[in-house]
Amino acid sequence: MAQMTATPVSTQSFLVDGKWIEEGDPVEVKSPYDGSVVGRVFQGRREHAEAAIAAAVKAFGTTRRLPAFERQRVLRRVAQAIAERKEEFARTLSQEAGKPIKAARTEVERAVFTFTVAAEESTRIYGEYLPLDWQEFTAGRWGIVRRFPLGPIAGITPFNFPLNLVAHKLAPAIAAGCSMVIKPAPQTPLSALLLAEAVQQAGWPDGALNVLPLSNDDAGLLVTDERLKLISFTGSAAVGWDIKRRAGKKKVILELGGNAGVIVHSDADLAYAAERCVAGGFAYAGQTCISVQRILVERSVCSKFTDLLLAGVKKLKTGDPLQESTDLGPLIRESDAVRATDWVLDAVRSGARLLCGGQRKGSVMEPTVLTNTRAEMKVNCQEIFAPVVTVEAYDDFNDAVRQVNNSPYGLQAGIFTRDAKLLFNAYEELEVGGLMAGDVPTFRIDHMPYGGVKESGLGREGLRYAIEEMTEPKLMVMNLR
Repeated sequence: MAQMTATPVSTQSFLVDGKWIEEGDPVEVKSPYDGSVVGRVFQGRREHAEAAIAAAVKAFGTTRRLPAFERQRVLRRVAQAIAERKEEFARTLSQEAGKPIKAARTEVERAVFTFTVAAEESTRIYGEYLPLDWQEFTAGRWGIVRRFPLGPIAGITPFNFPLNLVAHKLAPAIAAGCSMVIKPAPQTPLSALLLAEAVQQAGWPDGALNVLPLSNDDAGLLVTDERLKLISFTGSAAVGWDIKRRAGKKKVILELGGNAGVIVHSDADLAYAAERCVAGGFAYAGQTCISVQRILVERSVCSKFTDLLLAGVKKLKTGDPLQESTDLGPLIRESDAVRATDWVLDAVRSGARLLCGGQRKGSVMEPTVLTNTRAEMKVNCQEIFAPVVTVEAYDDFNDAVRQVNNSPYGLQAGIFTRDAKLLFNAYEELEVGGLMAGDVPTFRIDHMPYGGVKESGLGREGLRYAIEEMTEPKLMVMNLR
């Protein structure tokens, strides 16, 4: 395997209370593509986590009182800083996350958009007037409801969008006037630390943002410390629900996993549906929680759709994520590629048919399509988080809806049909947080409400919706009699 031509990154300090700290344990950040060292960071210890929480508590006294125009100004400056350093951000996250460079640039653009929308929403945190003179004894009374920042917040972020998913926690927190402690994923801390630098330079108060790598044990303090009023976690379902169990009285937002389903009906534009399923199933090697995993196609068009899908899959190029032509890079760990390949082999041994792919070289797995699978196979009933999709025929649309629902997860789903009645029937019946009509479940624009049901999570992200989670309504009743 050819070596990546990575730009050397020096040992990176972490940010606590406005200071860049060079303490703790030095940790190497390695390329998931070839194992080369792309950077080094200091991993904080428990005392650093405690200092970060104390700093956030102190800084909240300042951020909660900042007027909207100041919060907006900071957010706009952050968006501008990311845009000005677009290639630096893109190469950093491509190296540490193994994301193809063209997809990395798209993620950077999304982060700019996320902070830009947050800047707009920071001036639109509205309240309500309540008439209260509805009974004789309440004559002369009225009320106002205003949203106040909740308090210091903890964010724990995943490896797969190491910039934009940090932005999805940090940008609404700034907009709401909340201080924050962020623990980035251990595989991808460099992007988050670059972002912290941009936020500090934008004028956000010292201590209002603290970003530090931590071990899982030391990060547990973010879950249990009662001074933090909300924890926002994106990651695996097992870890997320355990966090909720341990979080005590604090609010919890969980953005967890999925094994997203797509329904392709016979009246759909099959070429477009296949094109979108290729993009949705294999972008970033399937390592997104709304990646297409299960495709259900009406039997009369299943063969034609499958041919179109395979033709698109065979055009994908795997390899070095820093090469402009690469479509699929590595999985984040070789062990994940081994696990996904084993699941495919298990399915084949149990009667599934391999239409393409199924092999791997190190951490790079070929884009894989299976058919003749059963619902109980791991490739269907669990989250594979790899470039693997299954294609199965259905005879009845309502049965296809039931098959999509036959999952512990419920994040997003997609449907391709021109029949509005079928679309709205699916909208009523599907147990998901979002339905993409005429598109794959992998679609997301960053201001829409985003989250799931069942094992897929709790609460919603998307700027306005996250700001609502990070603020608390407070009522004042006026008696002017």
